Amino acid sequence: MDSQNASFNAGQAKGQAEEKASSMMDKASNAAQSAQDSMQQAGQQIQEKAQGAVDAVKNATGMNN
Repeated sequence: MDSQNASFNAGQAKGQAEEKASSMMDKASNAAQSAQDSMQQAGQQIQEKAQGAVDAVKNATGMNN
């Protein structure tokens, strides 16, 4: 009976460890996706600012006709 209890407890511990690992992987994946979204948004803002600077130079030099 002790052997069965030990085996049962080991199985429960393994299941809990697998669930925890899965949860941690989900959190890591979500964090990575969030970072990617933030970087994409930052890149878009930089691109818009650069385009604004190009347009300002064109306007200042009369090349925007």
